[in-house]
Amino acid sequence: MADTQQNTEPKKPKKPQAAKGDGAPKVKKPRERSDYVARLKTQFEQVIRGELSKQFGYTNRYQVPVITKVVLNMGIGEGVADRKKVDNAAADLSMIAGQKAVITKSRKSIATYKLRDGQAIGCKVTLRKTRMYDFLDRLVNIALPRIRDFRGLNPKSFDGRGNYSLGIKEHIVFPEIDFDKVTDSWGLDITVCTSARSDDEARALLAAFNFPFRQ
Repeated sequence: MADTQQNTEPKKPKKPQAAKGDGAPKVKKPRERSDYVARLKTQFEQVIRGELSKQFGYTNRYQVPVITKVVLNMGIGEGVADRKKVDNAAADLSMIAGQKAVITKSRKSIATYKLRDGQAIGCKVTLRKTRMYDFLDRLVNIALPRIRDFRGLNPKSFDGRGNYSLGIKEHIVFPEIDFDKVTDSWGLDITVCTSARSDDEARALLAAFNFPFRQ
């Protein structure tokens, strides 16, 4: 039988594994406070829900309409010629909402407006839960009172399905925007979506949140 050759090469030593805690310290991402509850949410659970139940005769607490989401939208027509203005508007909208804005793009080309398919023309944000309540709090108590010659919201701007829309001509009314650093002022469309089955129920819900409707 043929003799088998044995491998005489020395084995390479294994690299020692770093012990836990060695090297650069890991940076933990900040977490949102789990015990934080928005002021308007507390007001809804403790006061508004009971008032609406008495007003409309609900027999179940889950029949009471709630605000499901708030959609903020900016249309930047000047973005056709200058993409930077869309980026600046998205940055401002992110500060207003407390959440990163999404760039919206055109779905088709329009030669009259020199618009190409897929071109950035605006930005939007959809808010839910805690951020939604915090935004509505700032909108009703800070932003709307700062509008020049403000005479109240239109009580008829409902879509028949319990959703309400309003427009703000200048986004600089929000406290997050530094007026001295702003170069352009854009309009802002706000849509408040609710689970109400009629406009009357939705109007009563928003009025309970102190929305300043015109009489």
